[in-house]
Amino acid sequence: MADVFSKEQRSAVMRQVKSSRNKSTELKLIDFFKTNNIKGWRRNYKLFGKPDFTFPTLRTVVFVDGCFWHGHNCRNTKPQVNKEYWNKKIERNKQRDKEVTLTLKQKDWTVIRLWECELKNEKLLTKRLKEKLPTTAPIRKWGFCASNEK
Repeated sequence: MADVFSKEQRSAVMRQVKSSRNKSTELKLIDFFKTNNIKGWRRNYKLFGKPDFTFPTLRTVVFVDGCFWHGHNCRNTKPQVNKEYWNKKIERNKQRDKEVTLTLKQKDWTVIRLWECELKNEKLLTKRLKEKLPTTAPIRKWGFCASNEK
């Protein structure tokens, strides 16, 4: 199907698009956490790489990477217009993802990266997350760990 905008108009429209911080994927994961009694997570935690979810007491972060923006080949959605620009952009995103993951791991954080498409498969999501996120993850309150551990 032909684009309703000219190439110049489409470029102008795309320049105006601002990130919404993939809220729909984050909301799906929040629902999963609540359904599976996974606690102790925080959003917008001040940490390098801006993880989508942080479990401070577990030193674990979760990123939900959009399949298009981070180069997953699940849908075979390669841009047909301005291919060179988009391929460079996606490659930069993939390189930044590697740098963020490496930096956080060097600082003793566990990094979990999920693909947007994985949120549709609850069995896979359960397997990927539950092995690293116990349902009794302690919640930090008032500067100390509020778990039952002594």
